Amino acid sequence: MSEKVFIFDTTLRDGEQVPGCQLNTVEKIQVAKALENLGVDVIEAGFPVSSPGDFHSVVEISKAVTWPVICALTRSVEKDIEVAAEALKYAKRGRIHTGIGTSDYHIKYKFNSTQDDILERAIACVKYARKFVDDVEFYAEDAGRTDNVFLAKVVEAVIKAGATVVNIPDTTGYCLPHVYGEKIKFLRENVSNIDKAIISTHCHNDLGMATANTMAGILNGARQVEVTINGIGERAGNTALEEVAMILKSHKDLPFQTNINTPFIVPTSRMVSSLMNMPVQPNKAVVGRNAFAHSSGIHQDGVLKNRESYEIMDPKDIGLDENAIILTARSGRAALKHRLQVLGVNIDGNRLQEVYEEFLKLADRKKDINDEDVLLLVGMERAENRRIKLESLQVLSGKGVKPVASLCLDIAGEKFEATASGNGPVDAAIKALKHIINREMTLKEFLIQAISKGSDDTGKVHMQVEYDGVVYYGFSGNTDIVTASVEAYVDAINKFVK
Repeated sequence: MSEKVFIFDTTLRDGEQVPGCQLNTVEKIQVAKALENLGVDVIEAGFPVSSPGDFHSVVEISKAVTWPVICALTRSVEKDIEVAAEALKYAKRGRIHTGIGTSDYHIKYKFNSTQDDILERAIACVKYARKFVDDVEFYAEDAGRTDNVFLAKVVEAVIKAGATVVNIPDTTGYCLPHVYGEKIKFLRENVSNIDKAIISTHCHNDLGMATANTMAGILNGARQVEVTINGIGERAGNTALEEVAMILKSHKDLPFQTNINTPFIVPTSRMVSSLMNMPVQPNKAVVGRNAFAHSSGIHQDGVLKNRESYEIMDPKDIGLDENAIILTARSGRAALKHRLQVLGVNIDGNRLQEVYEEFLKLADRKKDINDEDVLLLVGMERAENRRIKLESLQVLSGKGVKPVASLCLDIAGEKFEATASGNGPVDAAIKALKHIINREMTLKEFLIQAISKGSDDTGKVHMQVEYDGVVYYGFSGNTDIVTASVEAYVDAINKFVK
């Protein structure tokens, strides 16, 4: 029988502490609703006493979501707890998350105090929080570097005082996985009332061990994990929600389950990345652009024959339509043939060999091979046969000037013009485009990549545009990045507008 692991998401608190990632209340509600759809059990909505904006956001999030527990962070200060309780008054289920540092580093240097005093303050803050809510979580800050005997003493005392969850943070990301796992095990074996509370992990990624430490915690008795979308957070970040969720889903032998609706992982990841202006590194586990991309010929051949040859997860399980077979100089005939079939071209035998030899010559000269290149190899000029072409584009943009774009599209030989303003030159140009192509389209991904160095560099744009539930890819390259962006959008549109 599987045991439940509770998912505590702190994207809106710990994740939002990253410089440049601050969200307004409307954006926070948008993320909170996405987290609710994703299936998280607890949403740490903010630190109410820190600012009026944070207080307001916790209030509004409490109103906006239904079934997740809404959690508010405090220090071991009565005023903090009072403000948190006030912010949670509309929550269907509210939790106060309070605590204090327990390591010698914090006791001596941060608080200039003693273990006895810290113990008293820990008990007092939990008791005070219980006056307002029934669900109180205690965090022992820097528990990763706290002596296990003293930590056990604190944990036992705060559970007796009324804590329902005890958080054991590796605040600095210092712990090795086996050390962190042993710490959780020690608490399980040496705290007499540990069965009256849930042990929670909260691991940071300073040394790249956040996910490993979190898993070590689960394997040794922790039943709540504190995580963020894309692993964002202070310094090197927190444990990534998507990594823990997919580890538990992929390892069928582990007796654990979560409530995470995994097909919502990628949409939520992209929303958070966009709103917080935090691009996801291409090689990021689970949600990185290259997580399901295959460029090696051996890998491509294996995946085309049987996905599980090189993929331990199904892309559809996390909300991706399919894996990506990337054509490079290392690709084999199987990958080239597959790409041609996707584009509607079927060749085999000697003809495939001839095209493959030409492909290798091109791949040695060009870093990435796009659909246009592949079609040219077989003598098809797609660009000239497109139904929709960008005829002209003019953009007015600059400091103190609202960006305005005017463009002309050639649609099957007929010219159409439109003008629009936006929050930037690309946004204005895309809006003008949508005035002409009046369809329900959603830009899912927008990636700009430099091909070489210098001010005369050609920028390459990759776009994913969703139409009628299907995602279409668009590509373009131009020294003018706005033109490249519009052309990439047009390229995607041509794939569904006939």
